[in-house]
Amino acid sequence: MAGPESGGHKPAKQAEAGALAHYRALERLYAAASINRFFPSRLSITGDGRARIDFDVTQDYFHAAGAAHGTLYFKMLDDAAFYACNALVTDRFLLTTAFNLHFTAPVRAGPVHAEGHWVSGRRRVFVGESRLVDSDGEEIARGTGTFMRSHIPLSGLDGYAGT
Repeated sequence: MAGPESGGHKPAKQAEAGALAHYRALERLYAAASINRFFPSRLSITGDGRARIDFDVTQDYFHAAGAAHGTLYFKMLDDAAFYACNALVTDRFLLTTAFNLHFTAPVRAGPVHAEGHWVSGRRRVFVGESRLVDSDGEEIARGTGTFMRSHIPLSGLDGYAGT
């Protein structure tokens, strides 16, 4: 029987190290995206097919009635579901092909996070879900999206390779 001394666990450790490197590269890619200058936030890939985005809602994002505009809901829900799915794809950038939103409560000022997870698909099309949660732990919105593989290699994107 192969043990740690004989290298029996090396493939599992190498796979885990490769997955962690991919997750950190996706986080760098997210941070490098120009759009995030307008939506300051932090992505954490929390596991295979799981992502979390933390951000603060300020009055800068409010519509005329004093709550966050739907643009903010969409951005964070789409990104969380997207990156959860792209965590499973190490060679190509995914593209959003459809996204449905369900608003359940207005977002007021304060910390909010988006939780995303992969639901199905592993070849060309992926399905992901996400939800927005306020600082009290209450769900304020939910989304479901479909994402497909593009022809864009992740390795060529600024941020992914650490550039």
